[in-house]
Amino acid sequence: MAALGAALRERYLDILASVYLYNEHRGYTALDRVLQAVRLRCPDEPGFIAEITRHRADEHKHYQMFKRWFERQGRMPLAMDRRVGHIDRFILRTFGCTIDELNTADVTADPGQFEQLCRVIMLTERRGHRQVQILLGNSWVLSDPVMTRIFRIVLHDEPGHFLPYQHWLERQGRSTARWRERITDFRIHRSLMFGRIPALFLDPALPRLERWPHEADEMPAPPQAA
Repeated sequence: MAALGAALRERYLDILASVYLYNEHRGYTALDRVLQAVRLRCPDEPGFIAEITRHRADEHKHYQMFKRWFERQGRMPLAMDRRVGHIDRFILRTFGCTIDELNTADVTADPGQFEQLCRVIMLTERRGHRQVQILLGNSWVLSDPVMTRIFRIVLHDEPGHFLPYQHWLERQGRSTARWRERITDFRIHRSLMFGRIPALFLDPALPRLERWPHEADEMPAPPQAA
């Protein structure tokens, strides 16, 4: 029984760290596009731009921490895709396209869409804050000192990831969350917690990455066909 418990714990932490590594990488790369939109939409708000720049830096820092956790384990992360991404699903349901397909110029030009983007980010990050609080009460997480330290750092940083967008919406006199967006956030969370992630836990054929996600960012684009 002890061996089974150890195997389940190792699998749980493996899945958990892989999901977070994917989401942190997705977070800081997507925030590059958000920063582009904010600089165009709010050029006279350097404080808001600085807060999002710090948010982007935190996401990159968190990605590096989970990367080092895997390096200490001597293995690569399990392969994840946008089906485990809360923000991926939220953007798709809200704007009808993936993050990569989201037209930054259109979002910037439309005040309603820009406000909606701020609410989506705010709700996603607030959800993440609550989830980390729950994880820091999990015995399997607490049994790994390095993982525990990572999540404590994430917990400390998280308020700075949703409060800037909340405060900006409040300054504009806009709603910080509409009921449909709250319902979408709740449904995505339930789908991940009781659907997608348990399915990953039970999938013995789940492959591991062959290279780190950031390495694909650094690859040159393929040449255009004539």
